[in-house]
Amino acid sequence: MTTHAPTPLFALQRVGLSYRARPVLRGIQWQWQRGEHWAVLGPNGAGKTALAAILAGEQQHYSGHYERSAELTRGGVAYVCFERGRRLCERDRKLDCAEFESGAVDVGTRVRDLLPATGSATHREQVIALLGLAPILDRGLRYISTGEMRKTLLASALLMQPALMILDSPLDGLDRAMQAQLGDALGPIIARSTATLVLSRNARDIPDACNRVLLLDSGRVAMQGERDAVLASARCRELMAPPQLALAAPSLPSPAGQHGETTLALRNVSVSFGALTVFRDLSWTLRRDQHCLISGPNGCGKSTLLDLLTGDNHKAYGQDVTLFGRRRGSGESVWDIKALFGRVDARMQFAVPAGSSVLDTVISGFFDSLGLYDRPGDRQRSRALDWLRALGLETLRAEEFNALSFGLQRLVLLARAMVKNPAILVMDEATLSLDASHRQLMLDALDHVIGHSDCQLLFVSHSAGEVPRCINQTLTFTPGEGGSTATVGDAPPPGDGG
Repeated sequence: MTTHAPTPLFALQRVGLSYRARPVLRGIQWQWQRGEHWAVLGPNGAGKTALAAILAGEQQHYSGHYERSAELTRGGVAYVCFERGRRLCERDRKLDCAEFESGAVDVGTRVRDLLPATGSATHREQVIALLGLAPILDRGLRYISTGEMRKTLLASALLMQPALMILDSPLDGLDRAMQAQLGDALGPIIARSTATLVLSRNARDIPDACNRVLLLDSGRVAMQGERDAVLASARCRELMAPPQLALAAPSLPSPAGQHGETTLALRNVSVSFGALTVFRDLSWTLRRDQHCLISGPNGCGKSTLLDLLTGDNHKAYGQDVTLFGRRRGSGESVWDIKALFGRVDARMQFAVPAGSSVLDTVISGFFDSLGLYDRPGDRQRSRALDWLRALGLETLRAEEFNALSFGLQRLVLLARAMVKNPAILVMDEATLSLDASHRQLMLDALDHVIGHSDCQLLFVSHSAGEVPRCINQTLTFTPGEGGSTATVGDAPPPGDGG
């Protein structure tokens, strides 16, 4: 009697993919057998997202063969990623301007609207209970935290009961409490699922339930096999080691703005959108010699505060907010305010136009655009090159921005923020979605920038330990029934767990 080997869930044979003639995947050979749960590990730019896009059917222009089992063809693939949540929120913002009005009433797409009405009511209730979504079912997507959005997208995928579920860096950008909560839920979710694939930039974030690891390096399979063997290998340690950049001192005049002893002063400031109070009675003073860590759980109001300071949120007007000795609402324009700030956040990377060079992306900082639409002068070009040199990126000046690794893109955006010589550098989740090596590179670069300029730093972060050494003040948000409250304190010395 002849026995046949079980049919794999899928098989990739010599799969390759290029973006605008740039190879991002090369000769991928991979089979997924029944009962396996895989993690794909690799540094930024290794090809993890491109591979997931092929598996999910979102990318069709690849070479080689992708053979699906009947089970996968019938059950489909659910892809849970940060980018989908961002697109949903951006769509709601475009369709409704009420978020920027005092009487905002349109919540937009609600959490319950994203949960498909499939399967039994009992299963639906179990998923909602497992992920703790009951309190936010009727809340709009614009008013939930990053962690709540991750759990909502995960619940949506679970209710679809797909043959394969792909989780793209599920713990990225979450505070420690939310990481622990979602991490605890992932174990039983993966164990009960037919097949789950986790994409990860850090070995420590791979759930224990993943029993196999595919290690990617520059679009190629570096290793694959049993989890412990791959993670303990010299090849894995070598690949995940930090890159080296030669930092140099920039040549800068004094930053823009008129500086007294106090840079920022807020007294009893509150922000609400309709019936939702984001934070209340915030009082905070930032002296000229201070660099502040702004922290707190997802959804507590950190990004709202930054928008208020930089002119992207009008709620500052009519309140006691003073910037560089000038009361907000005393005749200054939004552009006067923006001239004082340089800002970097993870969302900017998706907004840089295709085809933009690294140098053009940095120069665009002079014009507060994410694309170069004005002809720069020689002085602007020289200043941009100076900052690329300062961050060890000068050799990449002619490269296309979107061809760089995720971590190097973030460093280019730091150079873009600094070219106009801002008085305050705002880093909103600067290490979000970076692997461990690029995360440390970013923190070192920030200390380098602050150490060689008169710029002050406002740094938003969830994770303990991911803080530049220059931080000497903390502003900590604590959620409450009637909105978050904030506490100001001194930062512990570097190395004391700050």
